[in-house]
Amino acid sequence: MSDTHLSDPSPSAAPRPRPGTGGRVANRLAALSAGFSGRVRGFYWRPEPRFPGSAARGRQLMAGNYRMGGALIEAPGQSPWDIVPPNDLFEESLHGFDWLDDLAAIPNDDGRATAQSWLIDWMRRYGRGAGPGWTPDLAGRRQIRWISHALFLMNGMESADSRRFITTLGRQARFLERRWRKASPGLPRFEALTGLIYSACTLIGMEPELDPALRALAQECAQEIDASGGIVTRNPEELLEVFILLTWVMQILSDTGKEPDPAVNTAIARIAPTLRSLRHVDGGLVRAHGGGRGAPGRLVSALVQSRVRPSNTRGLAMGFARLATDNVSVIIDAALPMQGPRSANAHASTLSFELTSGSEPLIVSCGSGARFSADWRRAGRATVSHSTLCLEGYSSSRLAPKASGIAPEKQPFADGPSDVAVQESSMKSAAGIALSHDGWRKTHGLIHLRSLTLEDNGSLLRGEDALAAMTSADRLRLDRVYTRLPRGLGLKYTLRFHLHPDVEAEMDLGGTAVSLTLASGETWVFRHTSSAELSLQPSVYLDSARLKPRATKQIVLTARMKGYGNAISWSLARPTAFLPAPVGFSRA
Repeated sequence: MSDTHLSDPSPSAAPRPRPGTGGRVANRLAALSAGFSGRVRGFYWRPEPRFPGSAARGRQLMAGNYRMGGALIEAPGQSPWDIVPPNDLFEESLHGFDWLDDLAAIPNDDGRATAQSWLIDWMRRYGRGAGPGWTPDLAGRRQIRWISHALFLMNGMESADSRRFITTLGRQARFLERRWRKASPGLPRFEALTGLIYSACTLIGMEPELDPALRALAQECAQEIDASGGIVTRNPEELLEVFILLTWVMQILSDTGKEPDPAVNTAIARIAPTLRSLRHVDGGLVRAHGGGRGAPGRLVSALVQSRVRPSNTRGLAMGFARLATDNVSVIIDAALPMQGPRSANAHASTLSFELTSGSEPLIVSCGSGARFSADWRRAGRATVSHSTLCLEGYSSSRLAPKASGIAPEKQPFADGPSDVAVQESSMKSAAGIALSHDGWRKTHGLIHLRSLTLEDNGSLLRGEDALAAMTSADRLRLDRVYTRLPRGLGLKYTLRFHLHPDVEAEMDLGGTAVSLTLASGETWVFRHTSSAELSLQPSVYLDSARLKPRATKQIVLTARMKGYGNAISWSLARPTAFLPAPVGFSRA
């Protein structure tokens, strides 16, 4: 399942760019000097936590099972600050205090003593600016949780520890005031600014920082959120996290009687319909460009808190096209991936799609391998890890030739499609879309064309994929490619359809079709009309909620192109007698 060309994508991911030595020193100095700035004298208002944690995860933490950042460390009776983090994501989750939500969710406040002990230990070791947690994004994330859970944390706390807690909150607030600009653009900077706004809305002595922080947030919204409610990384889960932070800002301003910020409200109003379009019929987000499906209930809760009513949207949403009925959704990556410095999490997934039927995903992408290893990172970004056409040895977007000398989490795309064309159509009983991209034009003189039509109330998806040399210059370039291949063999390419691990697949009709059975018993049949070779091959499902990649299968059509154009037609059909009721998730 690997693309072997030198410039194939390297792993997509979720770890944040780690500060260099200079950045660490500057953060440490800023944290130290923040302790000498105007002191915070306590709270004049305490907000409630916006999202509940998991009591089950909280109990696991109390038992010494630290499951964070895609890793599990078993250390009963040991302080989390004595653990050597197995990866950056584990360390970020630990020092960002993500786990505090889970300890607070345990009934009868049974997690309070543990939370207080770990908090006090962190302040003793790191409270003056030491350790890896003093980056603007992690300090912002930590500040939000400390302020939101202040009542839970301070109830029954020794007075000396309470004073230290207030002092450290003040130090973090002043640190954010000085260092939020040094957070990476996008989600990290939104986290830092949200932490600063929380501080200004709740801590006595920080009130003057509210207006500057809100102006900065308005500027970030204008720069990072486009008119259609998308972000430049095109990562749906990252968009959700930005949206959640903005709804928290809106809510805390409202709760404290502050003037609502028009820029924040405008950004929320733009993002909400985009997220709804990126949501499958089962409520999960399309997994794309390093993002996952989103934690269960998180998207619905955020949409409810936003108070933005559902509306009919047309056209692309953050570059994704959608074909859907009440029971089936098809979401297609129909725009250019990022290139350049901020594209380290982008995937070579142009024209790939996912299909969900009812509450069950059927066709998927492999997902982001960032939480597993550098090799899984690379594999997850490659075109072969997505449900689309794949040219042997070449992803549709590629790394620079010297990218192997760059840390995996910083490897950007340097080449790929420069044009993606999209034409949508709607008929009485069907919806269709025709797309193309030129990601292989420079290397092979080829355009990939794909058409998809969803018919019969979602029971039939028809598709056609083609490769074509469109111009005389394209044909000349393709001829040069052919001269480097064994005579008469042709150019090998594949169509791949990755299946969710819960789907049972087996060859049918004498090897001319594949029967697919979902956990509910619902069946689909895959067929094709071409000379391509049909096979079932191993695949993986990279799920950040799991400790290891999950084994699954993929449908593969293998063909060879010898002229200036070639096409494969295929279909996914569900028996028309099987028409399930609409999925019962909230339509927020």
